[in-house]
Amino acid sequence: MTHEPALDNALEASAMLPSAPLTRRLGALVYDSLVVAGLWFVTALVAVIINGGEAVPPNLMRAALLTATTGFFLVFWMRGGQTLGMLSWRLRVQDVNGGPLTMSQCLLRLAVAVPSIGAAGLGLLWILVDPERRAWHDHASASRVVMLPKPAATNR
Repeated sequence: MTHEPALDNALEASAMLPSAPLTRRLGALVYDSLVVAGLWFVTALVAVIINGGEAVPPNLMRAALLTATTGFFLVFWMRGGQTLGMLSWRLRVQDVNGGPLTMSQCLLRLAVAVPSIGAAGLGLLWILVDPERRAWHDHASASRVVMLPKPAATNR
């Protein structure tokens, strides 16, 4: 633990948030898939423009798309723990102690999420049998996805 009581209390509160159910995680995944598809479109457009209007070699295009996708998740997971889809569904990814993810945790999480979801979704369906509602990529990266409370209503 740190020596700052306010930070200790914030981390403790984050660690106590409930784990996100599969339905919310799937909603955020669909939302983020649409955002990533748009990112791929823009990445491909920029690559073709840089290549003088000609088609980009497939391996180079795959590398550009992988870089853009990795960058998207790294930026959002490391800065606040929320992608745009997670923000909409009031979810946040955090380490198992309630703190932010490190770059290595984010990279490992993304690397394991691909086969976790690609294996007929078994890694994601693992949430249904895991007592902590953690998917394969959550376990691999020592992270968890939590539900955030609804914001307090304001009287205006």
